[in-house]
Amino acid sequence: MQKIYIDPSYPVFYEDRLFDEHNSQLNRDDMLSPFIRLRTELAEQGLAVHTADYLIKNAGSELGDYYSLGISNNYSSLTSLKAVNLKAFVVMEPPVVAPHLYRELPALTSVFERVYVHNTEGDGYSLEGVDKSKLRQLFWPQPRADVIEPLWKNKNRKHRLVVINSNLKPVSYSGELYSKRIEAMADLACVNAVDLYGRGWDKWWSRNAMWLPYWRNKSALKSIYKGSCVSKYEVMSKYNFALCFENMAMKGYVTEKIFDCLYSGTVPIYLGAKDIKSLIPENCYIDYRNYSSALHMWEHIQSFSTHEIESIRAAGREFILSQAYKNYYNSILNIVKCHN
Repeated sequence: MQKIYIDPSYPVFYEDRLFDEHNSQLNRDDMLSPFIRLRTELAEQGLAVHTADYLIKNAGSELGDYYSLGISNNYSSLTSLKAVNLKAFVVMEPPVVAPHLYRELPALTSVFERVYVHNTEGDGYSLEGVDKSKLRQLFWPQPRADVIEPLWKNKNRKHRLVVINSNLKPVSYSGELYSKRIEAMADLACVNAVDLYGRGWDKWWSRNAMWLPYWRNKSALKSIYKGSCVSKYEVMSKYNFALCFENMAMKGYVTEKIFDCLYSGTVPIYLGAKDIKSLIPENCYIDYRNYSSALHMWEHIQSFSTHEIESIRAAGREFILSQAYKNYYNSILNIVKCHN
């Protein structure tokens, strides 16, 4: 049986935990669904899929195709093995989170058949020394084929904004939106328009809190902080609007954040991908770039009628059910299938 090995984004997913649908912590909000579907479909075709630790531990005796989802420590030891094919390296994180991966692009494109990035134009990173013929656009893998019906239908929603993010700070600062998110939340806190959920916002002594935007706005952040949440979908479904800022402004960089809103029937206030209009229909979200400030945005959206909100929600659902959305839903499957 042909074997396929996936090096996940973090070692915690080793020992095939990347495919463990019953692990409530790792599979929170069905985040492992794209990989579980991949394994199931390929098994039906006679292909075995495992995490790459099984290949690495038995390097030299195992054979198969190797894919990495961002771990770059292992592939160099596999390059000399004729029985192992380095199929694809997938750069999930943006440069503000993992700048080292973008510095490694010349090496990655020299040994992998393909390298998937958020854009192939070099927006946000350098193409110097990169084999551009190997680059392909990445669509962030999504877990659901439809909205979450009971949550999407919820009509008992607060006419205010919610933010669900962990308190982190960027590794690199060029193009980062972490500080923009903090500043927007602080401004909205002044008019009691926003609630904040996620991990670490109350830990002012932590490493992630040790930067100026957090300290400057610490009191405002603490005033809106509601704690962590078990299900982001359930929390989101209790609000009409969600502040939906990516970690970086970069072409093609669209993560799960906006899709979480669409699944839950919550209107996204979006800031992130520069080319968002070409990726997701603009009637599905509110573009934060259209406003001079967070307060300007709030002044506008708080006057939205029920009809206006329902129109945006319906457009979001229509997109989730569209053929264009399949680029995201089938992303991982498409990456593997195009090599087999």
